[in-house]
Amino acid sequence: MTVVRALARPLLSALFVVQGAKAIRDPEPHVAKAKPVADRLVPLMKRVAPAQVGDRIPESTANLVRLNGAAQVIGGLALASGKGRRLGAVLLAGSLVPTTLAGHSFWQESDKAVRSAQKVQFMKNLGIMGGLLLAAVDTEGQPGLAWRATHSAKVAKRETKRSAKLAKRETKQFAKAARREVKLAAASAKAELPFT
Repeated sequence: MTVVRALARPLLSALFVVQGAKAIRDPEPHVAKAKPVADRLVPLMKRVAPAQVGDRIPESTANLVRLNGAAQVIGGLALASGKGRRLGAVLLAGSLVPTTLAGHSFWQESDKAVRSAQKVQFMKNLGIMGGLLLAAVDTEGQPGLAWRATHSAKVAKRETKRSAKLAKRETKQFAKAARREVKLAAASAKAELPFT
């Protein structure tokens, strides 16, 4: 791991660990802002999710805030420690969506100063999400699964072509050798025939 990665990952995840722990301990300050988003999101998630998962989605906004906080703590620790860092970054990016929609809905503000401040916070969260998405696809210089799959397909195609050419060449050589053998056998048979 490079020095930049060793510094960047804990720096990126520190806010999530602290804020997530705070939300788990005391969700009430976030409940009022989260309620409109939760009221829209929970029925949608219950409709889309399989029955086993949908039944376990909490209906209480306070519990949803706690769940989001737990996702932030787990994702933040995974990203900071490097153990499951890519999955942790995806978890953090996913937890940031409802947090941003609930906490920084600038389009609903009528006061220009508040609207401007919320817009800045909204854009800041988008920037953090961009960093998390980069962390999610960071393979530390190792080829990712998509590259490996594409590379394997190209190698297989190249080997198939090479094998086909080799088989064609060998078939031609075999046919040529067979024709030569037939000619030699015919010449030998002709030579052995008695003259009449």
